Amino acid sequence: MGLSAQGFPFPAPTGVVDYSLRKPGQERILSAFASIDTYSSASLEVDAVVPLSPTLSLGGGFGVYRNAFYNATEGNQHVEGLNLRWSPRPGVEVQSFWSQSDIYDDEFGLIYVPAGAFLPPNPPRRRFFGPGRPKYRSTARLFGTTADASFGAGWRVQGGLFYSEFDDRSTATNLLLGLQPDGTGRQTILLDPPTKLASTSGELRVSKSFREGPRLHIVHANGRARHRPDRFGGFARIDLGPVRIGRPIAPLQAPFAFGPQTNNVIDQWTAGLAYEGRWAGVGELSFGVQKTDYKKRIERPSLPAVVDRADPWLYNVAGAVQITDALVAYGGYTTGLEESGVAPENAANRDEALPAIETSQRDAGLRWAVTPQLRVVAGVFDVRKPYFNLDERNVFRLLGDVKHQGIEASVAGAITPRLNIVAGGVFMRPRVTGEGVRLGRVGRLPIGQPARNLQGNLDWRPPWLDGLSLETNVTHLSRRAARLDNRLFLPNRTLVDVGARYRFKLAGNDATLRVRVTNLFNVYDFDLRGAGAFDLIAGRVAFLSLATEL
Repeated sequence: MGLSAQGFPFPAPTGVVDYSLRKPGQERILSAFASIDTYSSASLEVDAVVPLSPTLSLGGGFGVYRNAFYNATEGNQHVEGLNLRWSPRPGVEVQSFWSQSDIYDDEFGLIYVPAGAFLPPNPPRRRFFGPGRPKYRSTARLFGTTADASFGAGWRVQGGLFYSEFDDRSTATNLLLGLQPDGTGRQTILLDPPTKLASTSGELRVSKSFREGPRLHIVHANGRARHRPDRFGGFARIDLGPVRIGRPIAPLQAPFAFGPQTNNVIDQWTAGLAYEGRWAGVGELSFGVQKTDYKKRIERPSLPAVVDRADPWLYNVAGAVQITDALVAYGGYTTGLEESGVAPENAANRDEALPAIETSQRDAGLRWAVTPQLRVVAGVFDVRKPYFNLDERNVFRLLGDVKHQGIEASVAGAITPRLNIVAGGVFMRPRVTGEGVRLGRVGRLPIGQPARNLQGNLDWRPPWLDGLSLETNVTHLSRRAARLDNRLFLPNRTLVDVGARYRFKLAGNDATLRVRVTNLFNVYDFDLRGAGAFDLIAGRVAFLSLATEL
């Protein structure tokens, strides 16, 4: 939500994700991008736009990647895509697109699960202990069509039909369980049979806009639906016995004893009406109502099918008032129904499908235009949702409710003609409530949520070399609860990235050379992979890339 979500007729409580397709135009373009880094990753991308007629143009590209990671796992990937754009007359546009991503020969890094309230004993970076086989193999596909047509008298019709698919032919979870301070534990591989997640979805929106002097009114009628079958589970548990961090593990040998799988099907439709009003120099107001019907059918092996249903009414209202030419006040409230995913890989009920959850958000704040090029935004927020996590039996389930209340602020724009800033911070008081907290089984702090999240980026264009810009990015996280009982925390973490871009001509064409170093001071820390489960963060990595038109 917040000020940035105003202008979206159907926002969601925890934010709006606004994707857009690159539109092939009437200019022929061929460009390339290549990169390498000190972890030995490398990539090559090629993109092209080819006008086929005055109303039809084709865009496409491919990328090949060799990926290398902080834990010394490696893999390969190639990606292809096409986008056909047809615009038979002004105000009418149809785009059809297709893309596919293949990942293969990818390895499974260790997830560390200590036996008590302590962090893993500093496993080394850039060391892979195996097993080297099996390896990850997956194909992701996405294709669809969007249409946007504007007619006379303020009418506009938008729609889209989409299909996406994740086809995992080989995947696994590599766990080091019961990890002791001396680096010993028990390594367990959870190896999955082929699994598949697909989704077919569509949306249609009809909008009518009309003016009343300085006021613009827009009314939207919206409908969307999706069908999402999912096949998962049936993993084979392979106990490799006692191990010590640093000792290699031999590749696993097929065949593996897989179990029966679970089928999960989600069907959902949503219909809504929304209004947007904008009054030049005064402010804007929007509100909407949606009715959704959600049904999840879970078919477990040898058990009766379980059906989870939800059909709430969802509401949103938001407004902004222009106090002065430079100062705007805003506020909003919205409710939503969100997918809560599946139980994480280190849970006793790994991959179990979870019910949909109802969420809500309230926010209010101010935006101040310090100068025409520099803006400051500050606000308060209150987000509420059910709290899912691991219980004392390591089962991932509903444990209560969680509230995220706090203050957020940001500044963005040009400080001087050569210095730009984008900086922001969230100061939060997250709290878990419910029976588990009252009984002392669940801590009051939710897993992995920092009280402070600060980010800042400076971009400076020095006067002594045209085309050069230097950047610095700083990210700070305060301590985060790492166990359900709040007996262990990840410490404060501050990471610094630096880089430079140089724009120049290469064989008469525009080109950009970029150098970047992430985690400049090589900070050693962990990320959470669930309550009490840890993975390393990347160390210092230097990147070099070149982008150019051909």
